[in-house]
Amino acid sequence: MGQDISSILRDWLLDEATRFRKVVGDDGREKVQIRVCVQSYHGILQFECDGRPDGARPHDCEFALDYWQERAQKDPGLRLSAEQAKELFEESGMIYQRYVVLLQLEDFQRVLRDTERNMRLFRFVNRCAADEDDRNRLEKWWPYVIRIHHTARGLLCLGTGDFEGARQAVQTARDLIGDLAEMEDEVFQTERQRSLAALDELAKAIEKQRPLDQVERLEQKKNEAVRSEQFELAAELRDRIAALKKARQEPGQGR
Repeated sequence: MGQDISSILRDWLLDEATRFRKVVGDDGREKVQIRVCVQSYHGILQFECDGRPDGARPHDCEFALDYWQERAQKDPGLRLSAEQAKELFEESGMIYQRYVVLLQLEDFQRVLRDTERNMRLFRFVNRCAADEDDRNRLEKWWPYVIRIHHTARGLLCLGTGDFEGARQAVQTARDLIGDLAEMEDEVFQTERQRSLAALDELAKAIEKQRPLDQVERLEQKKNEAVRSEQFELAAELRDRIAALKKARQEPGQGR
């Protein structure tokens, strides 16, 4: 006998901010639920926060990737058949769907974990798939997974006030995407462009939140003085800025 979920749906307000939520299942494990509304149909999707999103244990392992990597360690000449590669493609898709939601829930540590796993999967398939099309199937998604991984790292840094770490995460992502081998693939081209644009927006958000240092605050006051035609004040501020910059260049100063 099934259970009517009408009361759950009625108590779960439907808007963009509350479309995703975490719950603790009957087994004590954290799960993510997604409120779904398609025309007149309403429902809930649910997946595990840890392990495989679907809770399965392929080949009695936590992930299919774990199983095939162990096989490859024992047999360096292992080549994945089309069916075996498909199993990994499907697992990669599950992980992708989870980390997209976890990013919106600001569970950045799990986003790092899942993007790292998918990057390992990309490399493994590219190295071990027998068919060339299978080897290259996931390569077009590198700009996206790099961007999401380092976005999560940057946002973690931002949350602790480590603005330099956040800036470095963005720059690392840009460098890695820039170093990717060129692909004549529309998805690759689009994802590279979108990812770089998204990283630019993140960089702007970081700079906006970063507190100004003493010189930057004085520069801001000087510019305001110039705009309001307070030229004597602007000149005074200019001299103070020059003195501070000079002091920073001297050994042991300006730390």
